[in-house]
Amino acid sequence: MLSQTACEALKSRKRLELQYNGFVRVVEVHAVGLSKNNNPVARVWQVRGGTASTEPVGWKLLRLDQATGGVILSEASDAPRTGYKAGDRAMYRIVCEL
Repeated sequence: MLSQTACEALKSRKRLELQYNGFVRVVEVHAVGLSKNNNPVARVWQVRGGTASTEPVGWKLLRLDQATGGVILSEASDAPRTGYKAGDRAMYRIVCEL
């Protein structure tokens, strides 16, 4: 399950590469949990890659049930990024976080 891989990336302080909305993205995981709609989600800082929005770098909330792949890279994560707050309010249950 991608939630477990995302937590492993967070704990090992490594970046995670995944496919989301048709784009390859490299992200730094800050928190993983369940949304208020019971969907698995991750609060991430996108470092590089594609996006449907005009912001290819920055904060994203990704639905992990809509992502594929999930490869932990050897690149070190720079988390926590400026603006990170523990206890993400978009998640009703947090599985792992910084």
